[in-house]
Amino acid sequence: MSGGLVALLDDVAVLARAAAASVDDIGVAAARASAKAAGVVVDDTAVTPQYVRGLAAARELPIIRRIAVGSLRNKLLIILPAVLLLSQFLPFLLTPILMVGGAYLCFEGAEKIWHKLRGRGHAHDGAEGEQLPDEDAVVSGAVRTDFILSAEIMVISLNEVADEPFVSRAVILAVVGIGITVLVYGVVGLIVKMDDIGLRLAQVPRAAVARLGRGLVKAMPRLLTVLTVVGTAAMLWVGGHILLVGAEELGLSAPYEAVHHVEEAGAGGGGAGAGARPAPAAAAPRGAAPPPAPPGALGGLVGWLVNTLASAVLGLVVGAVVAVVVGLTLHRRGDRTAGGTAAH
Repeated sequence: MSGGLVALLDDVAVLARAAAASVDDIGVAAARASAKAAGVVVDDTAVTPQYVRGLAAARELPIIRRIAVGSLRNKLLIILPAVLLLSQFLPFLLTPILMVGGAYLCFEGAEKIWHKLRGRGHAHDGAEGEQLPDEDAVVSGAVRTDFILSAEIMVISLNEVADEPFVSRAVILAVVGIGITVLVYGVVGLIVKMDDIGLRLAQVPRAAVARLGRGLVKAMPRLLTVLTVVGTAAMLWVGGHILLVGAEELGLSAPYEAVHHVEEAGAGGGGAGAGARPAPAAAAPRGAAPPPAPPGALGGLVGWLVNTLASAVLGLVVGAVVAVVVGLTLHRRGDRTAGGTAAH
């Protein structure tokens, strides 16, 4: 009896160690996948605060909460099953679908710039006589944009764990989705409530703390304005980069190679910068001298800036084209509707 009990406990200990090792492996893989998606996470964090501008202060956190729930729903109930099934059975469809999402991001960014140039920005201060943004429309628009960014995050993460078994991939992507959502919307909530925190600090008797609070209150409008600009630029950058890399994966390599060569030149000929892929080995003539070493971190920064600027310009061009097509389509549809109404 005692021998059987000892054997049973030994089996339980072995299983526990195996489970702990599996959890540890999943944690490492999730951290690795999240790190690869860090650029898109930053973009997501920059994009979201602009959606609560113009809303009453008391409604900011509830709106952020609604957007966060929508983001989590996007990742776990729609994107996660879709990318897992596509990667298992139809992996060739992932890139075209992601490019459609990239084109939508470009359209969103170009449309925001166009509205800003035409003076059709959202009301920001909620003064008397001004109509506040519709909360349902704000949440819907934010969740739509988050869907594209979330899809990019999940696909990047999937690429990092593609060799894992199916169940492990599912668990890792779920961990990444939940962790990134909590991180992004926690930071966003802190950003949008920073002015309220500043007001409370300004009432503290200690002079240094009160000064810090007043500084936060003064800085927050400027920070939100900067985040709005960064968020719009991020849409163009991420969308353009999705299209650039996706086109290269589908065989249209000329745009990617052109950007890559300019990026190499900007980085001092030292190879791919951030966000770029290494050039194929066949591209270098046999026996040729190796390219010069990159000039330190500055060369990498210049290469990254070149890649980012090229992606953003491509995103702006594609977004403008999509906006024109959408505008003409809606205009013609409106004309047909008006004509049909008049005929009746």
